[in-house]
Amino acid sequence: MYSKPVNLSGLLLLITASILNGQSLQVQHLHVEHLHHTDLLVYNGYPIAGYEKKMGQRPWITTKQPVLGWQLSDTRLGTAQSAYRILISQSSDSLAKDVGEVWDSGKVKSDESTNIRYAGRSLAPNTAYHWKVMVWDGAGTPSAWSSVSRFWTADTLKDYQTAFYPLLRTDELPVKMVKVHDTVRIDFGKAAFGQLRLTITSLAGNDTVIVRLGEAINSDGSINRKPGGTIRYAEYRVPLIRGHHTYQLQFRPDKRNTGPQAIKMPDYIGEVLPFRYVEIGGSHGLDEVAVVRSTIHYPFDDFAADFESSDSVLNAVWELCKYSIKATSFAGIYVDGDRERIPYEADAYINQLCHYSVDKEYSMARRSHEYLLHNATWPTEWILQSVLMAYNDYLYTGDIRSVRYHYDDLKAKLLLPLRERNGLISTRMGKQTPELMEAIHYRGDSLRDIVDWPHTGGFGMVGNGETDGFVFTDYNAVINAFHYKALQDMSKMAQDAGMHDDAAFFLKKADETYVAFQSLLWDRKAGAYRDGIDTDHASLHTNMMAMAFGLVPEKHVSEVMDFIRSRGMACSVYGSQFLMDAVYEGGDGNYGLSLLASQSDRSWYNMIRAGSTITMEAWDNKYKPNQDWNHAWGAVPANAIPRKLMGVEPVEPGWKRFRVRPQLGSLEWARINIPTIKGTIALSCRQEASASVVQLTVPVNTVARVELPVAGKAKPNVQINGRTVRTERKGNWIAMPELASGSYQIAIIYR
Repeated sequence: MYSKPVNLSGLLLLITASILNGQSLQVQHLHVEHLHHTDLLVYNGYPIAGYEKKMGQRPWITTKQPVLGWQLSDTRLGTAQSAYRILISQSSDSLAKDVGEVWDSGKVKSDESTNIRYAGRSLAPNTAYHWKVMVWDGAGTPSAWSSVSRFWTADTLKDYQTAFYPLLRTDELPVKMVKVHDTVRIDFGKAAFGQLRLTITSLAGNDTVIVRLGEAINSDGSINRKPGGTIRYAEYRVPLIRGHHTYQLQFRPDKRNTGPQAIKMPDYIGEVLPFRYVEIGGSHGLDEVAVVRSTIHYPFDDFAADFESSDSVLNAVWELCKYSIKATSFAGIYVDGDRERIPYEADAYINQLCHYSVDKEYSMARRSHEYLLHNATWPTEWILQSVLMAYNDYLYTGDIRSVRYHYDDLKAKLLLPLRERNGLISTRMGKQTPELMEAIHYRGDSLRDIVDWPHTGGFGMVGNGETDGFVFTDYNAVINAFHYKALQDMSKMAQDAGMHDDAAFFLKKADETYVAFQSLLWDRKAGAYRDGIDTDHASLHTNMMAMAFGLVPEKHVSEVMDFIRSRGMACSVYGSQFLMDAVYEGGDGNYGLSLLASQSDRSWYNMIRAGSTITMEAWDNKYKPNQDWNHAWGAVPANAIPRKLMGVEPVEPGWKRFRVRPQLGSLEWARINIPTIKGTIALSCRQEASASVVQLTVPVNTVARVELPVAGKAKPNVQINGRTVRTERKGNWIAMPELASGSYQIAIIYR
C-alpha cells in the first residue's frame, strides 16, 4: 500500500530546525571486510598500545578488492546518503591533505554505505593503508571527512577470503574470595574459557599447593569434584618457591576436544579450560594469594546490545544467553562446547543468529559457515542448514560475495539428487551416492535424519528423548521442511547473484515441495501435519518446522498453533529455536513469553537455577547426562527476544529495510538496542489498557516497516510524533507508513 518511506511532512519544523542549526550527516565506525577494528594488533592475546611490534597477530585483509563501509548518524528525520567519496593512501600525510594516491573514488552518486568494493590500483601485500570518507545527504550537503582508519593487507592476497580477528585475552579478578580452614575459595562470578595465574607469597620453602578448578559447586560451597557428564573439573599440584612469585597453570589437553576434527587453540593462546570456581589449598605456609583468570574470547562489544523488560526472569534469561555468545567464542569458530570443540551446522545456525543479535560482528559467523561448507557433518537437515546460514549472512550484511564464491557448494547442499517424483526428498531410496557425498563435502558414506537430539534412550536419560516420539519413515516431514526453506533462500540468493534461471528453477522446486507437503502430509482430522507419508503420528517437530518455514497456509494456522501449544516444550534446546520461530510466526506472543520466561525444568531459567552461567547443551542433566555447561546452541533467547518478541528483523539484505513487529504478550513494557551493520536500532514498547506507546530509532540509510498489534475490534487513533496518520488494518495488526531514518514516538490510542 505504501511504496515509499514516509518522512512525515507535517513534521517539517523539526527538519527545518536541524538545517538551520547546520547539522549534517556524520560518518563514523569505518569498517573493511565488515571488521571495525582493522588496526588491532595483538601479542599473546593482549591488544598492544604504543610501540608496534613486528610480531603478533592482526585482522589481516586477504582479499584483493575488499569491501569498505561506514555508519551514519543524523538527528534529522528522513536523512539519507545520496553520494560518497573515498580516499585511500599509504601515507597519512597525503590523506591529511585530502590526497588519495592509492584510490580517490571521486564523488559517487549512491546510497550504499556498507558494501563498496575497492576499485583503486592493486593493493600491495603486507602493507598498511589509511583511508577516510565523506558523504552527501539528499539535499546535496556534504559531511565533514570521517576520522582516518587504517588496515593491513596480508602477505598473500586472494580473489576472496574471509578476514577475521585474532583471539583476545582479558584478565579478570575474582568477585569473591573466602578462606575456609586451609583452603582459599574463589568465585569469578561467571564461567569462562580461560587460563589461571596465581601470585602467592609462601613463607615455607619447597611447599606445594593443590589448585582445583570447576564449573559446579556443592551445597556447602566447595567445588564439585565429580560433577558428571562433561561438566568440567580439574586438579593441579603447584610446587612453590619461598617468597613472592607468580605461577601460570598449563592445562593438560583433553584427547577428545583436541582430536582430528576439533578446532585447536592457537599457539599464541595455548590450552584453555571452562571454569568459574577455584580452590587453593594443601599448604599452611600461605601468607598472601592473588588470582587472575585470563579469559579467552573473540573481540566482543559488551555494550552493543541490551534488553530490559518488566519481567525479571526474562531479563535474567537474556543476560545468560547474551553472555553465552561471548563466552563460547573462545575458539574463533563456532564449536559445540568443550566436550568435542567440533563445528556442527545446527550449532552454528543458532550461534549465528544469536551473535548477530548481541554484537555488530559478522566475521566469526561467516568464517564458521564457510568452514562447515567444506567440513560437513552427518545429519541430513544440518546439510540443508548451510544454505540457511548463507542466506542469513547475506541478509544481515548485504554482501553477496560469499554466495557467489561458494555458489556450487551451496547448490549441492540443497540435496536435489535425493528428490523423488512426488516433490519430497528421501535418504532411504538408494540415492546417496559417493558423488553426492563428495559434492556436499561429507567424508562419510551416507547422511542420517536427526530431527532433534538426543533420540529416545540415548545416553541413559529419562523419558522419551527430545523428538516428541517422531516416527521416522521414508519421507521425513522435518527434512522436507528444511528442504523447502533452503530452496526458498537459495532462490533469493541466486536471483541477486545474477543466476536468474537457477532462481526460477529453485522456486519451482520449492512450490512443488509446498504442494506435496499439503497433499501428502496434512491430516485433516488431527488438524496437524504427519511425520511422514506412512504414519499417522504427528509430532511437535513436524508442525513447528512447518509453521516456522512458511509451510502452513492461513486456513490451517489456528489448528497447527493449537497442536503446537498442546505439546509444550517437547523438544531440545536446539529444537527450541524453531519452536520460538513458529510460535511468533503464528502470532501468539503470550505463549512465546510463557516459554521464554518459564521456570519449569525444561526452561532457560532452569539452567540458571542449576548453577550454570553459560547455556547448557540440554535443559537439565537428567535429559542428557553427558551434557556440557557451555553450549551456545542453548542460547536461543539471545535471538528470539530481538527477532521475535521485539519483532525486529531485516527484510532486505544489509538492513536496507527492516520489520518491527513486537509481540510482548503480557509484558507491561520492554526496551532493546539491536546492533546492525547500518547502526543501532533502539526500540521501546509500553502497553496499557487505553493506549500503547512505541519509541523507535531508525538508523540512517534504512527504512522501517512497523506493524503493531491492536486489541479486539476497536479502531484506534494512531499518532506518530503527535500527528494522526493513516494506517492499514491486517487482522490483529495495523501497518504504519514506512518510516525513514530518525526517532519516532508511535501512540495507539483506543477510543
